[in-house]
Amino acid sequence: MSEPRIVVIDNHGQFTHLEGRALRDAGVDTEILDNDTPPGDIDADGLVLSGGPSMDRIGRTEEYLDLDVPVLGICLGLQAIAELLGGTVESGDYGGYADVDVTITDDDDPLVGSLAPGTRTWASHADEVKAVPDGFHVTADSDVCGVEAMSDPDRDLYGVQWHPEVSHTERGQEVFENFVEICR
Repeated sequence: MSEPRIVVIDNHGQFTHLEGRALRDAGVDTEILDNDTPPGDIDADGLVLSGGPSMDRIGRTEEYLDLDVPVLGICLGLQAIAELLGGTVESGDYGGYADVDVTITDDDDPLVGSLAPGTRTWASHADEVKAVPDGFHVTADSDVCGVEAMSDPDRDLYGVQWHPEVSHTERGQEVFENFVEICR
């Protein structure tokens, strides 16, 4: 079986290059593309929507959700999926980056279930998902945020509030490896 090709959509986040590296380290063909890339020009078995500074700068993300491939949203990527599909995103109580202990609430989830019962993460909570869209369920929470991760396995749409690509996050590479399995 050939390895999947997973494209990282760059939402102008400071860690986007680390997401590409994490995927290369997982053994897959990957490329980082700007978020204004026409969806028809994307050849991928899966997409990672990177973090970034602002919902105003998510480019063509809404169109990418219609490509019928698995999608993993990280931080802003998670928030974009939520807002575009009818969820609610609001300012969080804690801005800036910090260590956050996350509790996995669905140990059967294909993206984060293997991290149960919990893991230490590096995350910003300046903005966060307050209500998940229809079809999604919360797969992780913390004492800082009620939606640390969400999934809709029927549509292969997933997201995490934290940054699995940074060294401060324990078992972050495992999240990417789980996503690679989803894309297979």
